[in-house]
Amino acid sequence: MKVLWGGIVVVFTLMLVAAPEARGWGCKGHQTVALIAEKHLTPEARQMVETLLQNNPIDPKLKRYCGDAIHDAAADSSTWPDDVRNDRKNGPWHYIDIPRGAQRGPLQAYCGDEGCVTRAIAEQAAILKNKNADATKRAEALRYVIHFVGDLHQPLHSTTNADEGGNCVPVKYFRRQPRERGHGFSPNLHSLWDTAIPERDMEGADPPEYADTLEAAFASEVETWQKAGIHVEDWAWESHERAEKNVYEPLTPKIAIEPQVTVHSCTDDNNIGARLLALHLAAGAAYQEQAAPVVEEQIAKAGVRLAMILNDAAKTAP
Repeated sequence: MKVLWGGIVVVFTLMLVAAPEARGWGCKGHQTVALIAEKHLTPEARQMVETLLQNNPIDPKLKRYCGDAIHDAAADSSTWPDDVRNDRKNGPWHYIDIPRGAQRGPLQAYCGDEGCVTRAIAEQAAILKNKNADATKRAEALRYVIHFVGDLHQPLHSTTNADEGGNCVPVKYFRRQPRERGHGFSPNLHSLWDTAIPERDMEGADPPEYADTLEAAFASEVETWQKAGIHVEDWAWESHERAEKNVYEPLTPKIAIEPQVTVHSCTDDNNIGARLLALHLAAGAAYQEQAAPVVEEQIAKAGVRLAMILNDAAKTAP
């Protein structure tokens, strides 16, 4: 089921490291989620999406990290929340810090006062669903939902090991040796899952081609995912479990579960970044081989599940 993806976006990875931020799947991954979702929209939902985005465009003066290489409005919108996160100071909306080793249960304890991705999805979906709400706010809510559903399916957006969601885990990736840059490291575990692993697997395919490939690869699974319904907390736990099984466990040497302490930088928790650098963690061909199918399935699921939320939001009230 392995899907072809392509080249590593080094600049994006370095950006992640210079200021440890969780950015989901990177440009191509988020755009692919949106493109898959569009394949599963009802006519009513498609009309809602097209109308809101066309009538309430993104500010042309906004500096867009991903540029304008994609000409699909929903796919272009998928990366907008990363462009405004610093100005709007809503970074915590992009993830939820479920500690490694946590047992399944309500997620409220892991969602801080500033919010988290599961709460943000619920709040923004409610705005989108309210047809009496301001159209500009609904368009922004649509962009947030598109992005946050993608974020939620990146395993390191639902997991932490007192390591900034893997941002403080230096990893040798194939021949790339980890180096300290600013207050972080490159490459690091989070940036591998955001960009390096999926884009190496992509092998040059653009998001529309990748969306078509994933759609074909997971066609037999779509109905099962749809029948399971909308359960955002379950999706978060599923992503969390993927992190343990497919992100941390396959690394060599193994990383112990850290105490549940608050971490704001890689020098916290007894200088966790330096301690992990000393382990000489490595992720090569074997790691890539087991990680790629997980990335593919998570992006495909995110697209189908995003469509479910948008279809629900567009329903006409009885």
